[in-house]
Amino acid sequence: MRIEPVDWVEIPAGVLRRGTPTRDVPLVAESYADTGVPVEWYLKEAPAAEIHVPAFRIARTPVTVGQWSVFAAATGRPVPGAPGDHPVTGVSWEAATAYCRWLGERTGDPSVRLPTEDEWERAARGDDGREFPWGDEYRTGLANLVDLGIGTTTPVGSFPEGAGPFGVLDMAGNADEWTSTLYAPYPGAPDDVPLVEDWAFDPHITRGGAFRHDRDLARCARRHGAYEEDLAAIGVGLRLAAAATGSAPA
Repeated sequence: MRIEPVDWVEIPAGVLRRGTPTRDVPLVAESYADTGVPVEWYLKEAPAAEIHVPAFRIARTPVTVGQWSVFAAATGRPVPGAPGDHPVTGVSWEAATAYCRWLGERTGDPSVRLPTEDEWERAARGDDGREFPWGDEYRTGLANLVDLGIGTTTPVGSFPEGAGPFGVLDMAGNADEWTSTLYAPYPGAPDDVPLVEDWAFDPHITRGGAFRHDRDLARCARRHGAYEEDLAAIGVGLRLAAAATGSAPA
């Protein structure tokens, strides 16, 4: 089976205005009170900080069922039953990292990997600290979230008006996305932010939310994780990252 080329987007080096100011967290929680998310969950975004993120590449869309199926067939894994142009879901962190290694070996690019949490937020947020990938206001119809009522994944790239500042698609909704970053409080976090999330199914941070999630998970700053064992039901998938062009190992 042929490996489909990755549609890479080059993300330039820059300063990420990461997270949410501690003083703003109560207002954020109030703004999304209808979702039932407690203020404690938003405190994980605090404090805000300016973080320099080196240049890197990120895939324009999440890994699709079609792309994953080549890997599944080659490694004896189950082939997902969803349409080939939908994002693959139900992927464990270990399987996601195995896919990255396999693809890097097959394409001769050993830098292929999962994005770090800061890289993911940089690609979604750009230079201006926006609330959502497309801007500061939430608009129904720019992402596959629960308010659309679809109840399952859609073909990747179905919401081009919801693109982020660098043209990356589906960074809100459709499939939740693994990062390579283990959960930990940000430096200087409020005292009541937990040091570990021992209730999580996996300790790695996921970003972006899936088709079953509310608009709070579309926020660029929102940190969360895989809290249920059924990763297909909660829509956990992956997006690729790699070294910037010109800096990838030979």
